[in-house]
Amino acid sequence: MNALALAWRQLRRDLRAGEVRILLAALVIAVLAVTSVGFITDRAERGLAIEANRLLGGDAVVRGDAPIEGDVGRAAAAPALRSARTQELQTMVRVGDGDSARLQLGDLRALGAGYPLRGSVRIVDATGAERDADAVPAPGTAWLSRAGADALDARIGDTIALGDRSFRLTALVVQEPDAALDYFDVAPKVFIALDELASTGLVQEGSRIRYRLAVAGPPDAVERFVSAAKPALDRNQRLETIGDARPELRSALDRAGRFLGLAALVSVVLAAVAVAMAARRHSERHRAGAAVMRCLGASQRTLVIVHVGELLMLGVAASVLGVAIAFALQWGVGGWLERTLGTTIPAAGWRPALEGLGVGLTVLLAFGAPPVLALRRVPALRVLRRDLDATEPSAWIVGALGLGGLATLLWWKAGSPTLAGAMLGGIVVTLAVLALLGWGLVALLRRVRTRLRGSLRYGLANVSRRAGTSVAQIAALGLGLMVLLLLTFVRTDLLDRWQVTLSAEAPNRFIVNAQADQIDSIRAFMRERGVAPPELFPMIRARLVAHNGAAVAGDDFEEGRARRLAEREFNLSVTDALRDDNTVTAGRFWTRRTPATPELSVEEGLAESLGWGVGDTVSFDIAGQPFEARITSLREVEWESFRPNFFVVASPGSLDGYAASYITAVKVPRTDGRFTAALVAQFPNLSVIDIDAVLDQVRSTGDQVATVVQVVFWFALAAGVLVLLAAISASQDERLLEGGVMRVLGASRRQLRLAQASEFAAIGLISGLTAAIAASVLAGVVAVRVFDLPWAPDWRLAAAGATAGMLAALVSGLWATRRVLDAPPSVTLRELHS
Repeated sequence: MNALALAWRQLRRDLRAGEVRILLAALVIAVLAVTSVGFITDRAERGLAIEANRLLGGDAVVRGDAPIEGDVGRAAAAPALRSARTQELQTMVRVGDGDSARLQLGDLRALGAGYPLRGSVRIVDATGAERDADAVPAPGTAWLSRAGADALDARIGDTIALGDRSFRLTALVVQEPDAALDYFDVAPKVFIALDELASTGLVQEGSRIRYRLAVAGPPDAVERFVSAAKPALDRNQRLETIGDARPELRSALDRAGRFLGLAALVSVVLAAVAVAMAARRHSERHRAGAAVMRCLGASQRTLVIVHVGELLMLGVAASVLGVAIAFALQWGVGGWLERTLGTTIPAAGWRPALEGLGVGLTVLLAFGAPPVLALRRVPALRVLRRDLDATEPSAWIVGALGLGGLATLLWWKAGSPTLAGAMLGGIVVTLAVLALLGWGLVALLRRVRTRLRGSLRYGLANVSRRAGTSVAQIAALGLGLMVLLLLTFVRTDLLDRWQVTLSAEAPNRFIVNAQADQIDSIRAFMRERGVAPPELFPMIRARLVAHNGAAVAGDDFEEGRARRLAEREFNLSVTDALRDDNTVTAGRFWTRRTPATPELSVEEGLAESLGWGVGDTVSFDIAGQPFEARITSLREVEWESFRPNFFVVASPGSLDGYAASYITAVKVPRTDGRFTAALVAQFPNLSVIDIDAVLDQVRSTGDQVATVVQVVFWFALAAGVLVLLAAISASQDERLLEGGVMRVLGASRRQLRLAQASEFAAIGLISGLTAAIAASVLAGVVAVRVFDLPWAPDWRLAAAGATAGMLAALVSGLWATRRVLDAPPSVTLRELHS
C-alpha cells in the first residue's frame, strides 16, 4: 500500500509540474479518437440498418404459401414487436367499363393495418401531390402502381374491378417497400385493404395466395424473433432480412460497414503510436528519480509498483475523460447526421464506451508499460553519470509485447480476418521498412554532414546524433501517416465507385419478352422516342435437372437460398464476349471464340450456393428438351450496374434451336410519362418494368451511406491529426534542451529555425514517402480483397500524401519547439534538466 500511495503522490506531483501532460493528452486523444469513431460508427450502422429495413417494410419478414401461424406467429406476437400481415395473389384487373375497358393480369396486394412497419408507401393522390400514405387504402378504394397505370391507361377516379368487387382508384403508388428486393415483377400492382379481400370472392380453395408477415422492433427483440422463427419454418416458408435485398443494396451496406471497421482500426493504430511515443518521453523524464530511489534502497518491485501504478491511475483517468468527451461530442455529430440524412438515428449504446476504455488501457499497457518497466533497471550510478540509461534484457520481447497487443486489438476491431491480416501485415512491413530507411538516413547523414555548412549541417547532424530517437520518430510518424493515407485512398475509391454505380445515366426501364422478329422494330421505336437504341440479350427459361449426372431436387439442399435456386426456373443467356461489368474469377472464358462443345459461365455466388465448380457438368430441361454443358468459368457480376445480367450464360451456338425471348434495359427521360403506354400499345406482348422507384431507393440508400462514410472519414482524420501531433510533441525534449544551449551560445532565432526545419523536413520526407508507398500498396490489397473494388495505383495521390507527411512533420515539429525561441534559455534549461 505504501508503494501505491507513493504512486498516487507521484502522479499528483507530475500533474502539477506538467511532467505527464503529454502522456495524459496522448491518452485522452487516443481514447477520444477510438471512442468517438466507435460511437458514430455504432449509431450510423444502426441508423443505416433501420433505413435499409424500410425497403423490406419491417426488420424481418416471413413469406409462405399458407397462413403464417403456429410458433412463428406466436414469436411475432412478442410484446416488444409490432407486426403487419399482407396477402398477395394474381388476378385479372379490369379498368373502366364497356367496350373501352382494359383488362390485364395483375398482382393484387391486400395490406393489413400498420403496413408498412418501416418506411412508407409513396403515392400520388387526386390533387397530383406526391406524399407518404398515412394508412392503407380506405374501404371501397384501391391504389394502382404507376407502371400499372401506364400499362392500363388508368386515371385516378377510374373504376377497378377485382373479382366480384369494384373499387375506385384514389392514388398511384410511386414507391413501396419490397420493390427494391425483386423488381422483376412485371404485372400491374393493385393495393386494397386486407379486410376487403374476402369480399372480392378471389379467396377460394385452390387460390394461390402468398402470405407475408413482417415484424419490427428493438434489435434484440428482432434477433430473438429470428432465432425462434428459423427452426419453426415450414418447408414452403422463408425468412428474409435486409441481407436478402438486391445485390446493389447489399453491396453498398456491406462496403460501408467494412469502411467503418477500417476507420476504427485506424483509430487503434494511431492511439498506439501516440501512447508509445508519449510513454517513452514519460520514462525518460523519470530516470533520474528512479536512480535516486535506487540509491535510497528501493527495490525493483517497489519501482515497478510506483511507476506502473502511476501509469494505471493515469490511464483510468485519461480513458474516462476521453470517453466522456467522446460521448458529448457524438451528440452534436449525431444531430447533424440526423438533419443531413433526414432520418432518426438511434441513441448511442454503451458498447463503444466500454470498447474505448478497454482500448485505452490495453494500448497503454502494451505500449506504455515496456518503457516504464525499464525504470526498474535504472542503475543507481546514473545519479552521477547521465549517460547510463536503463536497458531491458531483450528489446525483442518488449517490441513483441507492443506488437502483440496491437495485433490483438486489430483482430478484435476488424470484424474481418482478411482486413485484420492485411492491416497487421502492412504495419509490420511498413515498420520494418521505416526502421531500415531511418537507419539508412542516419548512416548517410553521418557521412555527408561534414560537407554541409551552417544551420543545415547542425539540423541534419541532430538526426544522426540521436539515432534511436530519430528512427523511433520516423517509424511513429510514418506508421501514423500510412494508416491515415490508407483511409483516404480507400474512401476515395469507395465514393468514386458509388458515384459511377448510382449515376443518373443508369437504365430505368427493363423490357422483357421481346421476340427475335421485333428487335429491329423496337430499336426504331427507341430512336423515335429519343432513347438510345439498346442491345437486346436472348433469354431462355430452363429448369435444373442434374449436376454431374446426379438428379437435383430442392430437398437435396438444407440452405434456403440453394433450395429456392434448385426449385425455380433459370434464365439462361448466350454471349460471345465478357462484358465490363463481369470479371472471371476462376477458369477460362470463351471470349471471341466458339467452343466445340457447349460451355457455361456461372456467377460465383450461385455456384457456391449450389456446390458447382469449374469442370462440373450441369443439365437443364428447356421446354421438354434436354440441355447439358460443362462449366468452364466462374464470374463476379457487378449487379450495381443495373444492366441485364445472368447467373448462367452459355457459349455461342450452344442454345441455337431453343425458343428464346429477349430482354434489354434503357434509360427513359422522366419527362416521357407515356413511354410505357406507347411501347405496349405498339408491342402488346412486351412487359415493361419501371425501376425508377428502385433507383430512387438505391440512390437514397447510397447517398446516406456515402454521407456516413464521409462523416466518419473526416472525424477519424481530424482525430488522427491530433494523435500525430501528440506523438510528434512527445519526442521534443532533446531538441528543446539543445535549442536552449544554442541560445546560450549565441545562436539567432533564424539559425535555430533553419536547423529545426531541416531536421523535421528530413524526418518528414522519409516518413511521408514510405507512408505513401505503403498506403498505396495496402490500399490495393484492401480494395480488392476486402471491398471488392477495382483498383489502380494513383501516384499523384501518393505524391500528395508524401508531401502532406513532410509538411505535417515540419509544421508540427516547429510548433512543438516554438517555446525555445520565446522563453529565456535559463527557463528552458531549468525545466528540462534532469
